[in-house]
Amino acid sequence: MTRHPASRRPVRIGVQLAPQHGSFAAYRDAVLRAEDLGVDVVFNWDHFVPLTEPFDGEHFEAWTVLASIAERTERVEFGPLVNCSSYRNPDLQADMARTVDHISAHGTGTGRLIFGTGSGWAQRDYDEYGYEFGTVGSRLDDLARDLPRIRRRWGALTPAPTRRIPILIGGQGERKTLRLVAQHADIWHTFTPTAELGRKIGILHEWCAREGRDPAEIELSTGHSIRGFGPLLDGAGAPDRLHALGFRLLIPAIGGPDFPLSSLAPLLAWRDRINAEG
Repeated sequence: MTRHPASRRPVRIGVQLAPQHGSFAAYRDAVLRAEDLGVDVVFNWDHFVPLTEPFDGEHFEAWTVLASIAERTERVEFGPLVNCSSYRNPDLQADMARTVDHISAHGTGTGRLIFGTGSGWAQRDYDEYGYEFGTVGSRLDDLARDLPRIRRRWGALTPAPTRRIPILIGGQGERKTLRLVAQHADIWHTFTPTAELGRKIGILHEWCAREGRDPAEIELSTGHSIRGFGPLLDGAGAPDRLHALGFRLLIPAIGGPDFPLSSLAPLLAWRDRINAEG
């Protein structure tokens, strides 16, 4: 089993607040409560319709929600988990991200956006909004084409982003996705089951060697989604096992209508203990 290179990165706890099945007022309140609890990163998602029943329930669009998070919060980093590159021209994506970065810079002058992105997977989103679904391979090829354009646009915009916006890439495909992670990502987010994580990390290291990238530069991130994918972070010893593999960003998912955050307290206490131990 491969472990990620030892790192001095602190452990961070995020939360994915799914913008479904609740009012926007409840969502906004959940974001502020998460920040007050001490969460490090707040994520939403980039879908157009709910992922769980009722499928015609309340739902809100990702990037306009991110602009609100940018304006209302003071400390947390935030971003989409993940932006779907298929939905928007890549230069527009870059400009939207740069603008939200600036919105979030109030008080400090430094933005807090994490540009989480991926190739998309939920066909209903594409069908509902008239996008071509393509194939897994074609969507990944499009993402590979888009990422350099996004980075170039960040370099051309006036004003520039307030900082080098971190790129998070979500996915676990071994032939294309992990190569893109090695090429572009500051953070790799995966929903891979715990038993398979070591092998996936090994493949990422192989791609980093081919691309001339130090794998220690890439923060490892995982969690469980609103649909139950990925390691369950509330299982006995699960955070410790993930920490031993090199994961430093753990992200449970919470949905509406009430967005209960009580499950975050044990993870936050664990984070504080691990970071205090050094």
